[in-house]
Amino acid sequence: MLHARYQGVAAVRAASVGSMVRTFAPPLLALLVLGMVAGPAFAQGEESGPPASAETGFFDLVRTGGLVGGLIFALSLSMVYLMVEHLLSIRRSTLIPGELAEAVHQHLSERKIEDAKQQCSLQPCFLSNVLASGLSVIELGYKDVEKSMEDTATEQAARMFRKIEYLHLIGTLAPMLGLLGTVWGMITAFMEFEAKANPAVSELAPGIYRALVTTMLGLTVAVPAFASFAIFRNRIDELVAEASLTAEHVFADFRRDQARRERGRAKQDRNSERAVESPPRVQSVAMERGSQT
Repeated sequence: MLHARYQGVAAVRAASVGSMVRTFAPPLLALLVLGMVAGPAFAQGEESGPPASAETGFFDLVRTGGLVGGLIFALSLSMVYLMVEHLLSIRRSTLIPGELAEAVHQHLSERKIEDAKQQCSLQPCFLSNVLASGLSVIELGYKDVEKSMEDTATEQAARMFRKIEYLHLIGTLAPMLGLLGTVWGMITAFMEFEAKANPAVSELAPGIYRALVTTMLGLTVAVPAFASFAIFRNRIDELVAEASLTAEHVFADFRRDQARRERGRAKQDRNSERAVESPPRVQSVAMERGSQT
């Protein structure tokens, strides 16, 4: 069955790690450049230390984080954009429009193959791509139709998985950047011991403050990034399996008709073989009866 063979997507997903790294390189470089450009503005918070007010806003924390805080903030903007884009694109109504399946099924029942192909081209989506691949080899039989739809579903699903991998990458990078800021903040704090034997707590506080701020910012971005990645991944699995079942249902009548025709041809072949074998048997029986008389 098509939906049972969908397990091949995992292998394709694993094989695409190398290409995913090449795909992620340009946006990562862009984020790095953005952080370097915005670094001087955010670095103003490093010189002034923690705000005197007890109420610290989010942007104040980002400014306190300096260059690392700017990079994490850029990652957070990318995360929000990806989450909104995936919410709009990874939906049942977008990937599996119900009217498309009904229209193609109706055309197949009436043996209007070209009309079915045109219907798929008018509504480009995940399901239409799967159905179009099956329609392109329909003259070869249902086994070839099923294999073609399986390959297309695997390819389309792998493409969607590569898109949501950006969220996984952001969830991995954000806490690493936060850890980098933490290490830098602790180094800054301990440098005070080099200048003074017994520095005051107020002199150590800015470095430790920045260290904790970058850690918090990194985790604040990583948690929703990983959570949304898991949600979208499960959603893709669910919708791809549903699309595969829908595609099988669309071609169900075609599969039954083909099986019926194959049984009819097999029955005709057996009857033909019996008809060819019958005359010699009748002649041999007549000869036996003649010899007995």
